[in-house]
Amino acid sequence: MENYYIVTSKTTNEKFNKYPLSFTQKDKNIATIKIDQNIKYQQIIGFGGAFTESSAYTLSKLTEDKRKEVIEAYFNQEKGINYSIGRVHINSCDFSLGNYTYVSKNDNKLKTFDISHDYKWVVPLIKAASIERGEKIKILASPWSPPAWMKSNKDMNNGGKLLDEYKDSWALYYTKFIKAYQKAGINIKAITVQNEPAAVQVWDSCIYSGEEERDFIKNYLGPTMEREGLGHIKILIWDHNRDIIVERSKAVLEDPDAAKYVWGTAFHWYVSEAFENVSKVHELFPDKHLLFTEGCQEGGCHIGSWDTGERYARNMIGDMNNYCEGYLDWNLCLDETGGPNHVNNLCDAPIIIIPKKNKVIYNSSYYYIGHFSKYVLPKAYRIASFVSDNRLNVISFLNPNNQTVVVVLNQTNEKILYTLEINNQTTTIESLPHSIHTIIYNTK
Repeated sequence: MENYYIVTSKTTNEKFNKYPLSFTQKDKNIATIKIDQNIKYQQIIGFGGAFTESSAYTLSKLTEDKRKEVIEAYFNQEKGINYSIGRVHINSCDFSLGNYTYVSKNDNKLKTFDISHDYKWVVPLIKAASIERGEKIKILASPWSPPAWMKSNKDMNNGGKLLDEYKDSWALYYTKFIKAYQKAGINIKAITVQNEPAAVQVWDSCIYSGEEERDFIKNYLGPTMEREGLGHIKILIWDHNRDIIVERSKAVLEDPDAAKYVWGTAFHWYVSEAFENVSKVHELFPDKHLLFTEGCQEGGCHIGSWDTGERYARNMIGDMNNYCEGYLDWNLCLDETGGPNHVNNLCDAPIIIIPKKNKVIYNSSYYYIGHFSKYVLPKAYRIASFVSDNRLNVISFLNPNNQTVVVVLNQTNEKILYTLEINNQTTTIESLPHSIHTIIYNTK
């Protein structure tokens, strides 16, 4: 089997260009990256993005051939970038066309529960993605807000809290959603308790302190999931930024009655790049898991920007070198405004669509994510990387087929020559300014 490396570079405008690897004597005068296949860390779940209503709606505006192109670009295992996981919102989020829920007002018994709203765009897109991949996409579901009548502020937007008298109903709501999606043929594998529970947003939001999240899990959500036969569905806490992930994880996981229901901690990239906090959670709770569940470039579209791709790669390397097990991007695609978004919280996406022109634009972030998702397979293990030059960001993996994958990010304005040492063999590679390499090494 051949050994090779793949290059995406701002300098040469290459995208997924492939070059053979030849092994030589080690050059002691240049940077060294040494890979140890025998030191294994966490196992990787996979990579993916969010099936928001905005993404699904925008994609529906394309002609059938262009729509298929985008789905193939993300989910095809050979022609695309091999997405295997996804995220969906329970009720509306900011990247919906408006506020909505699945029940009638004041129906605390949830007798009117109905996900038919999602059958228009979201459910068909998840099904199409699964068909393209050749297996069901594994889905994480997250709520942004309970129905307004369940909340202290009587509004899905602008924060507010879940009222005590509706905690039983809200816990049951998750199970109704999971079962309805399962009936639709969609593989819900996990839920988070609440998207961004520490932020009062002008869009769909709901506030929990760490203690409130803990008590809701142990007294309502956990027992309800088990009673409804869904104890196997993973529950993740936090689902917010790294800055206070340690404190929030401790608030829940130090309580054994809550922790027994919790699979792990979910987190986002906004506010800080304190990657070391992710490791701190792992060190405190090594039997629990860590999953990145949302990140995007804020402030509308950034078409043509190379910085967005580098931000993704830097964060993916930083988080996964600190025990993160999978990566979920935010919107799969948006229109040229960075929406639609029902409160004008416009953002970027790896794929931008101009519906009136039936045009699809692939941002640098699409390719940079692909340098991981296309080559690092589900069930791979992160393995040890030792780097002598801190100008290079490096991470390495061992795939289930015994193939070693090394990703090297160069965010500088300099060419950096480095020697890769793996399995007692060495090769010298030139890293161009603002480029990313994925090196594929097949153990003989």
